[in-house]
Amino acid sequence: MANATEKKSGKVVVVGDGACGKTCLLEVFRRNQFPASYVPTVVDNFAKDVIIEEGNDQRVVNLALWDTAGQEDYDTIRPLSYRETDLVLICYTIENKNKLNNINRKWLMEIKNYCPRAGYFLVALKCDLREDNDPTLDKSNFVTEKEGLELAENIRALKFMECSAMTGKNVTEIFDEAGKYIYKLKESQSIDKGCGLFYCC
Repeated sequence: MANATEKKSGKVVVVGDGACGKTCLLEVFRRNQFPASYVPTVVDNFAKDVIIEEGNDQRVVNLALWDTAGQEDYDTIRPLSYRETDLVLICYTIENKNKLNNINRKWLMEIKNYCPRAGYFLVALKCDLREDNDPTLDKSNFVTEKEGLELAENIRALKFMECSAMTGKNVTEIFDEAGKYIYKLKESQSIDKGCGLFYCC
């Protein structure tokens, strides 16, 4: 039987261009159901536990998940979401290579300005479209997995993963990885605080 350990908690903010799939990713994780219609988000948040199994240990992490608006109209509101953020998921859709510039030009700059201590993952969304036979899709403009990996390395993201809210691919996995990161972060912060109390050197 697994041994339960103290629950940790942390804040995860999800950012990316409007309609890139952020809300669908979060809704599938939250309710295990793909949204029936698209409604642009201003700010939404909820909390959910993830359980990390390591050997005989069971680690519980409560993720406070914040969905944000990617549209320029909300550029003055979105920074309010970054307060006390532990981890940011920078999202993009694979269907438009031209928008990748926004990762460096906009999202990374916001993170460095408003939550410079936060870690960040790069998350590619709508990867199911690669298998879609819709003739109106311009697959020559799709972002490849290799290009995503190269971008993740370039911006020094802690992790890169391709996900699909439509098929469920890697939805649970990306939040499990977020939970692992938060757990390790909070453990290290606890150790640092302990050293401060007892004058460790």
